[in-house]
Amino acid sequence: MEELCRCAWTGSDPLYIDYHDNEWGRPVHDDRKLFEMLILEGMQAGLSWITILKKREAFRAAFDNFDPARVALYGEETLSSLMENRGIVRNRRKLAAAVDNARAFLAVQRQYGSFDAFIWRYVDGVPIIGSPASEADLPASTLLSERISRDLKRLGFRFVGPTIVYSFMQAVGMVDDHVERCFRHRNNRPAGTD
Repeated sequence: MEELCRCAWTGSDPLYIDYHDNEWGRPVHDDRKLFEMLILEGMQAGLSWITILKKREAFRAAFDNFDPARVALYGEETLSSLMENRGIVRNRRKLAAAVDNARAFLAVQRQYGSFDAFIWRYVDGVPIIGSPASEADLPASTLLSERISRDLKRLGFRFVGPTIVYSFMQAVGMVDDHVERCFRHRNNRPAGTD
């Protein structure tokens, strides 16, 4: 059986391969999933994404399956408990930011009807299709991620710098940056598939 050609960053870890093949670059329009990815991308700052993927199930359990309404209610006692949870990233600033981000997320939902409506308007509801020849051609951030970062910070979000925002955009399919040789690149997929 012929080996599929993938973006090189996937390596050989089955968890990374599954994430690449089934999630990365695919449009997400579910607010709970968008909240999850925003929080996880912030948690990844200074760490590798595979570290976060390996802790994702523990994060889901610790953060009430990323229900922003529940996370927004977390107080000092819950934060102290999270700091004791060895299954997640135990960084006090990141954990506190997740609570602040849940509150900001709910405010955006109230103002725009959904976070999905708010965030996808930046790309007019249509993914930006990149065609990098290799991973070296991928930007760490863009003018658009810088703009979104500024807007999110203005709305009270934290751990949403331009690089984190760009990674978020890739993760939720606002940007599809599969390299040209990858089987998931738009030109290599059958017509009608995402």
